[in-house]
Amino acid sequence: MSDTVTFILDDRKVELGFGPSTGLTPTTTVLNYLRSLPGHRGVKEGCAEGDCGACTVVIGELTDDRKIKYRSVDSCLLFLPMLHGKQLVTVENLKSPNGELHPVQRAMVDNRGSQCGFCTPGIVMSLFALSKNLPHPQADEVKVALAGNLCRCTGYRPIIEAAIQASSENGKDQSGIEEAHTIQLLKSIPRESISIVTPAQRYDQPTTLKECFALVKTFSKAIIINGATDVSLRVTKKFEILPHVIDLSRVTRLARVTAGRSILTIGAGVKVNDLMNLVGQDFPAFYEMLSVFGADQIRNIATLGGNIGTASPIGDILPVLIAYDAKIVLESIRGRRTMKA
Repeated sequence: MSDTVTFILDDRKVELGFGPSTGLTPTTTVLNYLRSLPGHRGVKEGCAEGDCGACTVVIGELTDDRKIKYRSVDSCLLFLPMLHGKQLVTVENLKSPNGELHPVQRAMVDNRGSQCGFCTPGIVMSLFALSKNLPHPQADEVKVALAGNLCRCTGYRPIIEAAIQASSENGKDQSGIEEAHTIQLLKSIPRESISIVTPAQRYDQPTTLKECFALVKTFSKAIIINGATDVSLRVTKKFEILPHVIDLSRVTRLARVTAGRSILTIGAGVKVNDLMNLVGQDFPAFYEMLSVFGADQIRNIATLGGNIGTASPIGDILPVLIAYDAKIVLESIRGRRTMKA
């Protein structure tokens, strides 16, 4: 059990503690942490609720085949412990060691894709993530990637043209990110659970369901999160101090998916963007709804179980599950039961 958070930033491991002298709390957002650093102020706060994309950064995670999966996310919605074991990429990391701009940055300059510049770093990071996941995007695919980035100055035509131009680099990624070195650094970060206790807060991040059940039984009033795209607004908009958070984002069992001949079983921790890829062929109505579920930055954090578990009357996923006659498996330390959506 660790009381520190370790992640990769600027091609090196960063280890954060949460004592009174650090000025950090377990619910400090990644946005506010970056803004406190002298070299990472390209990230901006526009709305503090995941709507504008000015705070977009990219998270790199090791996959099962030991490659890095890149996701654009809203840093205003991420608590610092959610970075544990991951790579944090900001706009300052994109230029090459010799100072040359990344193809996405250079294309934005060439196509005059920036005016006031406030939103530009977030747009660049969304396009960087797109270039990593889809090297040769079409215009419609660029629009999907930019749906979570608002720009009041330029309109989007020069930005879309910049994305198309950058894709003509034939996959060349002239950035300051050394992936092979990053993979080794990520492998070296311990996978143990985290428990952070400060005078005002407690933050637990278990890695197994057994640990999770024990924590929930002991701390029945704790707030349970996975992506926290809803709960984080209590911090960013209402300025609440959350006394106790149990974060399930590293419980890998919750992200499992199994497909049988007539049934698809999806873990509660599966992210909405990954869910889209799973249901596209066999559940077209589900896919269509998910395609307008927030934007990439939200879909890369939000989870299936989180949307159901918040019990929000405006939750998008539950009506579709009801229409498909889906069943939900509930599990606790006492056992499990199944009920209709």
